[in-house]
Amino acid sequence: MLKDGEFELSTVAIAGTFDSKGPEFLYVKQLFEAMGIKTLTIHTGVFEPYFKPDISNVAVMKADGKNLKEIAQKKDRALATAALAKGMEKIVRKLYDEGRFDGIISLGGSGGTAMVTPAMRGLPIGVPKIMVSTMASGNVEKYVGTSDIIMMPSIVDVAGLNSLSKTIFNNAVYAMAGMLEHKRPIAKETKPLVAATMFGVTTPCVDYAKAYLEKRGYEVLVFHCTGTGGKTMESLIKSGFFKGVLDLTTTEWCDEVVGGDLKAGEERCEAAAKCGIPQVVSVGALDMVNFGPIDTIDPKFKGRNFYPHNPMVTLMRTTTDECVQIAEKLAEKWNMAEHGKITLVLPLKGLSMIDSVGQPFYGPEEDKALYDTLKLKLDRNIVEIIEMDENINNPKLAEFAAQKLIDMMEK
Repeated sequence: MLKDGEFELSTVAIAGTFDSKGPEFLYVKQLFEAMGIKTLTIHTGVFEPYFKPDISNVAVMKADGKNLKEIAQKKDRALATAALAKGMEKIVRKLYDEGRFDGIISLGGSGGTAMVTPAMRGLPIGVPKIMVSTMASGNVEKYVGTSDIIMMPSIVDVAGLNSLSKTIFNNAVYAMAGMLEHKRPIAKETKPLVAATMFGVTTPCVDYAKAYLEKRGYEVLVFHCTGTGGKTMESLIKSGFFKGVLDLTTTEWCDEVVGGDLKAGEERCEAAAKCGIPQVVSVGALDMVNFGPIDTIDPKFKGRNFYPHNPMVTLMRTTTDECVQIAEKLAEKWNMAEHGKITLVLPLKGLSMIDSVGQPFYGPEEDKALYDTLKLKLDRNIVEIIEMDENINNPKLAEFAAQKLIDMMEK
């Protein structure tokens, strides 16, 4: 039994190009070992490493059935990077499943980041993952995906040891050490998990529904519909995390169809349908497309109904034609639920806080086009449609949706 202040000896995997950035990785390795943390080093470079790794680049390539010597002879950097990334995806997960390490860290530029982050994404959520990268100050979605990778800006290029790079490397090492050593066991919940979707303008609805579900013994995980939120939820549904889905905010389809900033991809709204998981869905925030500051919006949208949500986010009201297109997409996805287990709740008095009488996005004609298209395109043998003469944020609608999901889950 460990006393307070004592921790089990952890192992961190250190992965990267030990040929081109050998001194930097050796510095990180020695920092961990000076703190009593064991290391497992994985070489992802093509050439001879600066120090001897525990897992060679030959073994990394072999994991994907490739021959390092043959790849190196072609002198094609893109080919070599892609092959090493594929090998890393396979070997890193295998090493983790074998209990060889507890967390993983890497340093790199665009190539190094692209080689190691796919392997990090393949690890379970909760496994500590740090990527110190020159790419960390930009759009990191392609590196992080729906995982919990921590991207830390390297500030300067990962190209030598100096007072600034050492400061960044030290911070990364101490952050990893904290995650590895200061773990406290989290009691496993026995409550069934429910996924719910929310946006700022549907927050009251989801808050009411969440409270209702939690009082009845469910744990609710809420996903913010920012594109990444929807993708993450879909990924976790496919992984079997949830007993039910309360997808009341499907606004990401506005951005997908019209061309806004918060797209969640063509697979949004598919996972629960394909997996046969009970779901109650709605049309929350389908009155809006999301953009950045108003002066950055494509001129083709000039003259549209805009609403400044905050200095960095501008909302644009969806038109009748766009609502028809969005409804057609949603119907296509929800009709995938071959075994039923899906109920659509239509809020006839508005789709969001700002789609109601007197509010800037009030649009009964646009909403009617959305509802009529859904009712026309949905297969009633698969999708139950319930119309309620309420705004989506009305407590009555929220609690009805929550109870409906409970009934479906408990059948």
